[in-house]
Amino acid sequence: MIQFEEFTLDNGLRCIVHEDLTTPMAVLNVLYDVGSRDEDENHTGFAHLFEHLMFSGSVNIPSYDEPLQRVGGENNAFTSPDITNYYLTVPAQNIETGFWLESDRMLGLAFSEKGLEVQRKVVVEEFKQNYLNQPYGDVWLKLRPLVYQQHPYKWATIGKEVAHIENAVMDDVRNFFDKHYSPINAILVVAGNITVAKAKELAEKWFGPIPSGVKYERNLPVEPKQTKARRLDVYADVPLSALYKAYHMPARTDKDYHAADLVSDILGRGKSSRLYNKLVKEDKLLNSISASVMGSMEPGLLIIQGKLNAGVDIEVANKAIEEINAEFMANGISEEELTKVKNQAETSLVFSEIELLNRAMSLAYFKLMGDANLINQESANVQAVTADALLQQARTILDPKNCSTLYYHAQPKLGMPAEAEESEAEA
Repeated sequence: MIQFEEFTLDNGLRCIVHEDLTTPMAVLNVLYDVGSRDEDENHTGFAHLFEHLMFSGSVNIPSYDEPLQRVGGENNAFTSPDITNYYLTVPAQNIETGFWLESDRMLGLAFSEKGLEVQRKVVVEEFKQNYLNQPYGDVWLKLRPLVYQQHPYKWATIGKEVAHIENAVMDDVRNFFDKHYSPINAILVVAGNITVAKAKELAEKWFGPIPSGVKYERNLPVEPKQTKARRLDVYADVPLSALYKAYHMPARTDKDYHAADLVSDILGRGKSSRLYNKLVKEDKLLNSISASVMGSMEPGLLIIQGKLNAGVDIEVANKAIEEINAEFMANGISEEELTKVKNQAETSLVFSEIELLNRAMSLAYFKLMGDANLINQESANVQAVTADALLQQARTILDPKNCSTLYYHAQPKLGMPAEAEESEAEA
């Protein structure tokens, strides 16, 4: 059980304090309710660009990292389709430095053409290096728009295309900041060797004076139900052919989410899973395969992905995966197998709560979902999944009509086209 207390500042900043007096450290985590799903389709990659811009200096502090490093602190951030999250860890006696730094950049970035140009180049280089010039790096650039036709999950967090970042201008940057980066759209978590009273005092001192901002009301297009299997063939200079199969599934906040999550565990979590046992160990069609869920705030994806052994026909491998899925949908799961995957999930939950930073980030995320105390209900929610509920989710999610498959072919010979046409097939 993770103990915490909550309060909200007058400007709307939601605050959570988790005391842990057994550690000499403290964590400050700021979650902004903005991700790549909140971008304009013609100006994508902005949430990720801001992850970088937020470290390029604020109005009063030209260098974010230097003061933090001086007091023994470390920091980082990440962007997802749903959120942007900034965090720092520091010796507890120096936590006020963290409050100072985080509050100042929430109050106002130092919007300079030079800073924008530097970070724009950094992000463009990251786009090219990690997505365009990396083996299999463009998978999500191709798979997302295959799976999503309407919802903004259809572009990757890095952006839809490099040009969107290259052409970002200062007015666009200012407007994006003003729309999303304010107390009313943020959640602050303070965790570690600090009392609730002290954390509240520092929050009031450093974040209290910041203007509230305007609450961002999300109104995104709903993704239509997929009624046909989709396929995209890609040919590239990669070592091995690969398969990526994406299935629509419930959102992280949905009552059926945990059953859907366990479906992925049964299929492809670890070396005792069904897909790994059959296709890697026994039939040796693939050298690796896994299944996982995206955990998205809105209806997301269950992904099966694997790399084929050399010489294996990609159609044969895909058929083998679908046969295992069909057997699952037909016969369900034994109580013994259900107990095993529940125990695996329970173990992951326990280990995830060891790290102070993980606890802080989870509290922020569950608060965004609507209730921070959901962090203490995860185990019960997993244990409550029945074999019947799991089978129902398997039959709904693994329906071939609900699947989009990316066939990623290792370039077989010179002259092969870089990419074949997308096709839709009646399942």
